[in-house]
Amino acid sequence: LRDSGRLGDRVHSDRMDAAFVEQPRGGVENALPSGGERGELGNGLRHVVDYTSLYSQHMSKQIGLLRSVVTVAAAVAFIVTWSSGFIIPAYATVDVSPLTLLVWRFVPLAVLLLAVLRLSGAAKGLNIRDVRTQATIGLFAQFGYCVAVYGAVAAGIATGTVALIDAVQPLVVAVLVGPVLGLRVRGAQWAGLVIGAVGVLLVVRSQFGSSEAPAMAYPLPAVAMVCLIVGTLLQRKSAVKSGVLLTLTIHVTVTAVLLLVIAAVTGTLLPPASASFWLAVALTAVFPTLAAYGLYWWLLRRVGITALQALLFLIAPATSLAGSILLGEPMTVVTVAGFILCGIGVAVVLTSEARSPETTASSARKRDVAVREAR
Repeated sequence: LRDSGRLGDRVHSDRMDAAFVEQPRGGVENALPSGGERGELGNGLRHVVDYTSLYSQHMSKQIGLLRSVVTVAAAVAFIVTWSSGFIIPAYATVDVSPLTLLVWRFVPLAVLLLAVLRLSGAAKGLNIRDVRTQATIGLFAQFGYCVAVYGAVAAGIATGTVALIDAVQPLVVAVLVGPVLGLRVRGAQWAGLVIGAVGVLLVVRSQFGSSEAPAMAYPLPAVAMVCLIVGTLLQRKSAVKSGVLLTLTIHVTVTAVLLLVIAAVTGTLLPPASASFWLAVALTAVFPTLAAYGLYWWLLRRVGITALQALLFLIAPATSLAGSILLGEPMTVVTVAGFILCGIGVAVVLTSEARSPETTASSARKRDVAVREAR
């Protein structure tokens, strides 16, 4: 309508029937649903404005932007809170058994989560099969993973090295998602994963041998990695779609019961009276457990398994940086180069993941056009 006014054309807007857009120098631009406003130009061409469609497109862009911001914020929070699970034990297990810290990290939290679950009614409709499935996932993803990580840190392995061995997980998952989940990892994602893996190896090389941990302790981070992989694949493959609160409650409760039994048998149940121990208990309960695991399962549904595994590459640099600042662990030029490669690898994977829906939508639009033309 603006164009027609500028050209001095006469406009008639007294009709409100079928809507389509026809520009002065072209054919039909967009087919629009009925209900728009149409003006008739002096040169015989019709111009339609569908304000509802324009508003919907604007709102879709705003919602998409908000969704992206929320996802990025959640990813950053996940990296920070998950990394804290390596740093806090390094302080807290100097004079205390890792089992003692773990049992008091999980038991009070399990009681609290069970109470919240009961009051909220989030467990309504839950059946034994769902509980059994989530209990199995928790056995690997929390119990097995946490025991192995705490054992490795308590043995003296550098926190960055523990996290970095753990960060090989994305490559293993990328290999397994095809045969296990029937998903396809694209070439660009493979390239990003390989770049990230090279970065991990550089940082491991810069830190390996910096501790006096026995050689037998180094398989523990690998055990942790395997446990988290099994738990993640089971969760992704499972038909059980429980909420994050219910999922966390079952996982934490299973872990707490097992740790309570083991600590009682091994004589490591009694906690010290020091304030620093209870501070570590509170911190590990809130950040690596509630926040990190809650965000892990939420992001698994939000961004998918490949993008989530790519984020794990950033756990290692974040942990190494914190270990260097807080624990005096080595930080060299090779370490920094590894960090950069990890970041590039993650960016490649996430960019490929973000483009795939657009490619799919574009293919679908082309297919629809071809079908209409064939008709």
